[in-house]
Amino acid sequence: MILSSVLIRTLTVAAPALAGAIVLAAPSSPSQAQAAASEVLPGYWEYTTSAVGIRDTEQKCVRPSEINRFFGGLSTRRWQCVYPTREVGNGNARFEGTCTDHKGRRVNVRLQGTYQAESFRFTGGAQLARGTPYLPASITARRLAEVCPAGAEYF
Repeated sequence: MILSSVLIRTLTVAAPALAGAIVLAAPSSPSQAQAAASEVLPGYWEYTTSAVGIRDTEQKCVRPSEINRFFGGLSTRRWQCVYPTREVGNGNARFEGTCTDHKGRRVNVRLQGTYQAESFRFTGGAQLARGTPYLPASITARRLAEVCPAGAEYF
């Protein structure tokens, strides 16, 4: 009962940041990084993260110099992720790794999905404690425009 209460509290606080941090991963080699940058376009993007039934949608302007960081690993203030398994190419991606918050809490992450020049979708999950099931997580992103509107927030 106490463990269940702690787990529910942790999920409620961590899920939005966790979903944003875990769902994307950096390409594993320079050639894959170049491929990702050339296949996913900069511009004005909208992305929705979902984890444990909590959804969050944001719009960001992504410059050409930021597209690899955007597609390769959405940064948050709470989570730093490392993906030893990163396969990106030919419109498909698969990531496995861990994310750690500033308090040292770690979660295991598994994600896969497809991408195109103006959209991507990754689904999978996060394991909050060793031996527990992976909880569903996803990110769906689409490019809204080539040019960012005035006053847009930059990535």
